[in-house]
Amino acid sequence: MDLSTRVAIVTGSGRGIGRAIALKLAEVGATVVVNDIGDVKPLEAVAQEIKAMGRQSLPVLADVSSSADVSRLVEETIAAYGKIDILVNNAGITRDQLLLRMSDEDWDQVINVNLRSVFLCTKAVLRHMLKQRWGRIISLASIVGIVGNKGQANYAAAKAGIIGFTRTIAKEVASHGITANAIAPGFIATEMTQQLKEEWKQELKKQIPLGDFGSPRDVAEAVAFLASEEARYITGQVLGVDGGM
Repeated sequence: MDLSTRVAIVTGSGRGIGRAIALKLAEVGATVVVNDIGDVKPLEAVAQEIKAMGRQSLPVLADVSSSADVSRLVEETIAAYGKIDILVNNAGITRDQLLLRMSDEDWDQVINVNLRSVFLCTKAVLRHMLKQRWGRIISLASIVGIVGNKGQANYAAAKAGIIGFTRTIAKEVASHGITANAIAPGFIATEMTQQLKEEWKQELKKQIPLGDFGSPRDVAEAVAFLASEEARYITGQVLGVDGGM
């Protein structure tokens, strides 16, 4: 894979899976705009790691559930690099609670960050991708969006929405040389899974045919492939990275 002529935006890339994706895309040659919300220091650290590889990187703090912030993120990318070839919709949060105890705020926050952001970012970059007749849109869904999970009605709804959105966009933009795919990770070893009790981790691993959690790198490798020219004939798909679940 060679992405040395490509410019990518990776949302939510200050840590975890997003960070791994940004570093992998840079590893195969891409210029990477890293994005997150809150503290700029993690973003700057990721950008420095990318620059240490000899690649270009721009850290941009932006709330991708905000239309104004998304416009600014895209404008800063175009101003710095002149184009956008790859969008990775990775930003996401959880606010887990059984439905009868779930507040309106918990529902709205997860839908806004996990699903509205995908709509806003995709719409914003498509204008540029359509002009150049090439683009890759890769959105992080989840196995939870396919099978559901108790206590995650908001998260599951958002991730299922990403799948439907992806398949629709794929059909709308295919004639312009743009592909749209989703990745549905299973249980990935991140800060969130590290906080689980050890007995819960062991129970979860029993549900995984390959017997262990995946790593952020496993997801990043799949993203890099879908972003590449080698995946030119793959669109509208949902790729499970879930150890066989």
